[in-house]
Amino acid sequence: MKGLPGLNDITFDPAQGLTVGAAVNMNRLIASPEVNERYPVLAEAAHTVASYPLRTRATIAGNICNASPAGDTIGACLVLDAKLQVRGTDGQRVEPLRTFFKGPGKTALKPGDLVTAVEFPIPSKGAVGRYIKLGRNAIGDLAIVGVTAYGYPDRTSSGYRFLIALASVAPMPLMPDMALLREKPVTPELIDQAAEFAMNSVTPIDDVRGSARYRKLMVRNLTRKVLAEVWERLSGK
Repeated sequence: MKGLPGLNDITFDPAQGLTVGAAVNMNRLIASPEVNERYPVLAEAAHTVASYPLRTRATIAGNICNASPAGDTIGACLVLDAKLQVRGTDGQRVEPLRTFFKGPGKTALKPGDLVTAVEFPIPSKGAVGRYIKLGRNAIGDLAIVGVTAYGYPDRTSSGYRFLIALASVAPMPLMPDMALLREKPVTPELIDQAAEFAMNSVTPIDDVRGSARYRKLMVRNLTRKVLAEVWERLSGK
């Protein structure tokens, strides 16, 4: 598979954006100058996956197609508005990631489909992203909760737009609507409200890694933390 044209390539076009072949391993992605300069939240998320040896085999295309609600790179791909290049029996098509997931382990892929690359558009000017993962171990564990935040200047009432993606707290990766952060000037109190909204948007389960109640509370706490960090960098405070 690695020998098929384009599957092992990382390319960046200043007009079109980033294309990551489906066979590009995560360590190559993390080391890519284009990714680190323009899509640092993607490199940050990839770096939390498993261990270095495993990342020499793991790919973001595989992380996406596995369709686990706990997928570490999925949140970054969602907030960056990624799309998948898919080749199937009917030819080639593009699948937007935000409508790709249909349930735990279920996607829009059909029998015979092969994802050949992941596409990322040019990021918004001045954008800041951050991924925080809560696991039982410092690194390498599956996420009990994962929160990705992405913010950038925009023509809204607050002057900014924020996107949030949540992992391991719903049947599918979740993007709660952060409209309240567009409607008023951003303050610590408004960030607290956004964190409460995110907590109330999730439907986690109890499992061996954490209870549903614990996950909900951690969604609130981590969303508050990650939004505050993104806002601090955006506002220069």
